[in-house]
Amino acid sequence: MARIGFVGLGRMGAHMARNLLKAGHQVVVFDIVQAAVEPVVAAGATAAFSSAAAAQDADVVITMLPAGAEVRDAWLGQGGLAKASRADALLMDCSTIDVATAREVAAAAGRPFLDAPVSGGVVGAEAGTLTFMVGGDAEAVARAKPILEAMGRNVVHCGDAGAGQVAKLCNNMMLAATMAVTSEAFVMAERLGLPAQALFDVCSKSTAMSWALVGSCPVAGPVPTSAANRDFAPGFTAALMRKDLTLAQQAAKDAGVDAQVGALALSLFDRFVEGGGGGKDFSGIITMIRAGKAG
Repeated sequence: MARIGFVGLGRMGAHMARNLLKAGHQVVVFDIVQAAVEPVVAAGATAAFSSAAAAQDADVVITMLPAGAEVRDAWLGQGGLAKASRADALLMDCSTIDVATAREVAAAAGRPFLDAPVSGGVVGAEAGTLTFMVGGDAEAVARAKPILEAMGRNVVHCGDAGAGQVAKLCNNMMLAATMAVTSEAFVMAERLGLPAQALFDVCSKSTAMSWALVGSCPVAGPVPTSAANRDFAPGFTAALMRKDLTLAQQAAKDAGVDAQVGALALSLFDRFVEGGGGGKDFSGIITMIRAGKAG
């Protein structure tokens, strides 16, 4: 079993670290919020006094942080992870950040470095069913796979450094747009007298079928596990979706792509978050659509 340094114990990271413990790994953790550290230590982890201390003597070092600035600082700046980690340690970042920063950190790390953002939300992190989209050297990905499989069900090598972030941003741009139009369809059906269950039964077996529909249906009833049945208590918050859509628009601009549907999805989530929906599940955007009126 490996000794793993894990930095960043938010709603996703804490579950991921616990699953590494369940798999028998020795996990040393750090987070700037002490209250986030204590439950993971209670599950069997060892607390470090700094991110650099978590990396020392680790076979694998993992970060799960909010944004690119924090990732850059953790690895290359005051966090000191790149300098503190062993020369033969496997380094990876599971955050969702901008592509440019992912490539910058990988290039500056001085050894194979993986960007491995995840899909599956808090539910997937807790259940250990995440999908990892991995960018980096193929040999390093092969080394990382047993570690990632302790936290997830699917590990996809997407290409060179930064490719994992590209895949994540493309995925979430599609998901956000699909959820928005799915929500519009349910509200339209509701106004025209078509029961939600009937629309679900048709679309889940027809060409409109999508994960937004069958995995996270925005109305209560058809999918008992969806957030709509829990007053949109989040599995993946609208605020995080807005963050990812913003990153996706920047990536599209850098690539010279006029991503108009993605831009529209971002504008919708901007309105939802600014209206107080940021802490709700992203499928809760249906509440904003339901409250609106055609112009």
